[in-house]
Amino acid sequence: MTWRLGNCHNRVDTATLPRQSAPMPNDARSIASLTISFGLVAIPVKLYSATVAAERISFNLLHQHDGSRLKQQYVCLAEGKVVERSEIVKGYEFAKDQYVMFTPAEIKELEEAGSPSIDIGEFVPLDSVDPIYFERTYYLVPDKGGSKPYTLLVAALRDTKQCAIGRWATRGREHVVVIRPIENGMALHQLHYHAEVRSIRDLGIDPAQVSEPELKLARQLIGQQSAKKFDAASYTDEFRARVEAAIQKKVEGKEISLSQKPTPATSSNVIDLMEMLKASLQSQGATDLKARKPPQRAGKAASRRKTSRG
Repeated sequence: MTWRLGNCHNRVDTATLPRQSAPMPNDARSIASLTISFGLVAIPVKLYSATVAAERISFNLLHQHDGSRLKQQYVCLAEGKVVERSEIVKGYEFAKDQYVMFTPAEIKELEEAGSPSIDIGEFVPLDSVDPIYFERTYYLVPDKGGSKPYTLLVAALRDTKQCAIGRWATRGREHVVVIRPIENGMALHQLHYHAEVRSIRDLGIDPAQVSEPELKLARQLIGQQSAKKFDAASYTDEFRARVEAAIQKKVEGKEISLSQKPTPATSSNVIDLMEMLKASLQSQGATDLKARKPPQRAGKAASRRKTSRG
């Protein structure tokens, strides 16, 4: 990776600073053109990323002395010299400090050839696929001539509450994928292989004993805070907002004041779980009541105060 060095860090165009999320223009570019093999039906689709990389804030590495960009280099530990990329090969450590080397040609020969086809092997209930296996998400959009079979598959998956499991080779390896309906379209999720996911049993969780009254209060608390569905739009990235505000202050020549977070109080007393659950229910109930109470109009409030004084 080669970066240009510059010393223009004092000249900043505030118009280029990151801002809060706004509706994105429909300028997304497809990553690939693929074909979904569904029985004897072939559905041409285009693949799009489901996430917006531009929404992530990233920092560059600079020289603190003059603010210039830095260039990444690789140094040989044995010789203490910078190694050019043309001299770099990949190696696998099969024992402590012992490696077998592979040339780029050998690595390419081992890699899976990319495939323009997603072969569906089976259909399973969507809720039987644990989200812990999800690795990366894409959108599938019908390509030319694929609108009708695409819509048919979306409707059939939605009606049967099933998702399609298939295989797709890309970027040098084969992936197991899930295809599921989402609104009027379909999402594709690359999955981790089973061997890549650690079993929670390996962590040795020893369940504690809970009483029926404790469980009843916990159910009530869950009921009070339950919603009909998850609304992702109701959660905002507060960390991003803090970083953007700090960036803006820096641009305006202001210093950033970092306040220390209060240290949570600790107690050696054993917490009474029942009391904590009861207090939580009371607190949540008061919050809900306050939220439901309609605000008084200014005229009516003033009239009531006048009447009470009279």
